[in-house]
Amino acid sequence: MQILRTPDDCFANLPDFPWQPTYREVTDSHGDTLRIASIEAGPEDGPCVLLMHGEPSWSFLYRFMIARLLADGCRVVAPDLVGFGRSDKPAATSDYTYAKHVEWMSLWFNAADLNDITLFCQDWGGLIGLRLVAAFPERFARVVTANTFLPTGDRPGGPAFDAWKQFSQTVPVFPTGQIIQRATVRKLSPEEVAAYDAPYPDESFKAGARIFPALVPVSPDNPEAPANRAAWEVLSQWQKPWLTLFSDQDPITKGADKVFHKLVPGTANQPHHEMVGGGHFLQEDVGEALAERMLAWMQA
Repeated sequence: MQILRTPDDCFANLPDFPWQPTYREVTDSHGDTLRIASIEAGPEDGPCVLLMHGEPSWSFLYRFMIARLLADGCRVVAPDLVGFGRSDKPAATSDYTYAKHVEWMSLWFNAADLNDITLFCQDWGGLIGLRLVAAFPERFARVVTANTFLPTGDRPGGPAFDAWKQFSQTVPVFPTGQIIQRATVRKLSPEEVAAYDAPYPDESFKAGARIFPALVPVSPDNPEAPANRAAWEVLSQWQKPWLTLFSDQDPITKGADKVFHKLVPGTANQPHHEMVGGGHFLQEDVGEALAERMLAWMQA
């Protein structure tokens, strides 16, 4: 497997993102060794918050939330998925599967040795992060889901997702920064758009970002549909606190919060909230407000 690594100088002068990465190497069941980057900041004994990003973003997406969580004394950990951010990037789309992503992040998770975790996950951060919750439930204290789901292939993706999938697989140049911009309410600065383009010096670095939409289980024969159903068996017994903070302007995941409310016992009597003014990437639009709600909930 050919593995690409974005040069460090591509990440110079990132706006509002002063944190330096921690790197861990993992060797998967295929014998491939990959370097995974994460932001790890705040006191070692602070409440641990794990922030998991999705497609086609990276930990830069969480900069407003990171700053607010750190100000309250949290230990914040925000990894870059393989193929994204400062993490290594296998060069072929065929190198990526949903199962491999779960394996890579499970290996990273065990190496990071996190415990008593509050997970915040959005987009593919949920598709992978909730698999971690199901696999290691004893290591999570609570969960926040925002604009995400854990699909089992029992229902189609919907028109908005279908259009996104078609675009991602056919567009000649995958415009990462502009994709983020189109899915936020506020207008990003040129420097912010450039930060989302930073991990990808050219199209050869974008295999993981490009293939992700095609890996979502939207049919029952998807190879990861059974594993997601098994994960739901665990989540359907989850009694620890579970909060949903979905935005009001996301056509992709609209309504998925109600499914969590129906299926996860831990969502009962929690202060779920619709984040007004947020697009799909609500961390960009209402990031500080998300962190404020999380902190108040954690402290309660």
